[in-house]
Amino acid sequence: MITAGVMPLVITSLLLVMALPGVATEAPQPAVALLGEAAEAFLRTAEIVELEDYETKGITHPRRAILTDGDLTLRAVFKDVDNLDVKWKTDDGRVFFNVIDHYKNEIASYELDKLLGLGMVPPTVERQIGHDIGSLQLWVEESMTEWERKRVAKISPPDMEAWNNQISTIKLYLQLIWDTDFNNISNVLVDTNYWKIWKVDASRAFYTRSKLRNEDSINRFSRSFLTALEDLDRETFDSILEPWLTRKQLKTLWQRRNRILELADERVAEFGDSVLYD
Repeated sequence: MITAGVMPLVITSLLLVMALPGVATEAPQPAVALLGEAAEAFLRTAEIVELEDYETKGITHPRRAILTDGDLTLRAVFKDVDNLDVKWKTDDGRVFFNVIDHYKNEIASYELDKLLGLGMVPPTVERQIGHDIGSLQLWVEESMTEWERKRVAKISPPDMEAWNNQISTIKLYLQLIWDTDFNNISNVLVDTNYWKIWKVDASRAFYTRSKLRNEDSINRFSRSFLTALEDLDRETFDSILEPWLTRKQLKTLWQRRNRILELADERVAEFGDSVLYD
């Protein structure tokens, strides 16, 4: 069981523990303690023990909640941002107009992740805390950002092929949701116990463009991802996502879904099945 404690979201160093002969070691706990319906129920109903500001580079001023149901005590991120940025400039100098920066995008990202069976977005629900309504997302414990992994810890995954497949999948997902913060690798968290990637901070995703952000950079496709996209029917897609996205966001998201499927066919025709992975 992962309990709330004094543990930073970004770990600046790794402790390597070596097992001694005859000494049993516990298996590492998953970074997200609950998944699926159990996680959603916990987030919606567990008692809020504390809600506090915490040190973060995020400009949407999320807060950290501590929740308990009497058995489990877990942490979560609460975000109630509701802005329309008429003109927004990213750290890499790109300028976007009329960016919807909203907590509902966080929930939409989770619901879309569920529809596609990706399992990359931590469980997220809408919840009112006090007078504020926002998204509540389970905290990814004992993780580091992808920036931290590459630039500070400078460690490599033990299975590079599996890792590269995860990276390709999350990049394709970011193109699908048109995340205007695409290049911010601090929004990708890494559970280095299991070398699993988690996508967080999607409040500026679902930008209303029908074209993919940079389709020239898309050269590899997960077979299961493509199958999930192909199996989506528009009625189910709309019914699940329309509580969280505007009509234009839904329309352009569906158009990007179609383009990814077309692009996959084009890449296979040009390069063969080598562009696909399991």
